[in-house]
Amino acid sequence: MPELPETETIARDLHELIVGATIRDVIVWRPDVLREADAESFKHQLSGGRIVRVWRRAKLIVLDIDTSSGPCHVVVQPRFTGGLLVDADGTRPEDPADQPYVCVTFPLSDGRVLHYRDVRRLGTVALMSPMRFAEYSEGLGIEPLDPAFTDDAFSGCVRESRQAIKIALMDQRRLAGVGNIYANEALWRAGIDPSREACTLSDPELGQLRTELQQVLTASIAARGTSFRDYRDARGERGAFVEQLAAYGRAGLPCHRCGRRLVGTHAVDGRTTVFCPNCQR
Repeated sequence: MPELPETETIARDLHELIVGATIRDVIVWRPDVLREADAESFKHQLSGGRIVRVWRRAKLIVLDIDTSSGPCHVVVQPRFTGGLLVDADGTRPEDPADQPYVCVTFPLSDGRVLHYRDVRRLGTVALMSPMRFAEYSEGLGIEPLDPAFTDDAFSGCVRESRQAIKIALMDQRRLAGVGNIYANEALWRAGIDPSREACTLSDPELGQLRTELQQVLTASIAARGTSFRDYRDARGERGAFVEQLAAYGRAGLPCHRCGRRLVGTHAVDGRTTVFCPNCQR
């Protein structure tokens, strides 16, 4: 968390809000979140750069920056509690103790400020050249909302795997952007047991699962993601998809489909898995 819908929401917001702005300065409060650059080189390369695009790849938020030394990418992986927020009033903490979760601050030329904030500091902020990012991106799987993500493409991702289908869905080398929340939801919608080996699913089952996965991701993006505790969009607002969840977070409650009590377990992959033992086969 955040997963594809949440990072897509943040990226879309930032693209609307800050494209065209110049990064006036960079303040690194918590250098342990940086990757592929130290604080000095991060600040040196990005100061004066212009933001030309913000987009998403997998669970990453990517800022394309034009700098005096050429184009580069700021690649943010929020993981559990990270997020990018724009302060319209130009709030800039003079001491990190004033905002203890702010890790990196980007004052912009128009007076606003972009913050990378991370409660647990498990997320990362990397500085990559276009060549380095292309290499990194090639190691990620197909995007589930890409037109190329057909039944055949999905079958090719998971059909040979003897892993539990839930684990296969969350393997970023196979399929980019799906995490625990939406794996649970898609499997419940498709009526498939999360612990089944991926290679045992029939073509109709895989087709149904692909459809449900795409629909749940699309619905969550429309609701601006799922907020349980920490996730906020770029404006600091909560996502509303939590109200539509049928499985995740509902262990012990009645199944919306059959009324039987949903089961919560950590046995599949060490994370919370919620499923209906009656409906999901």
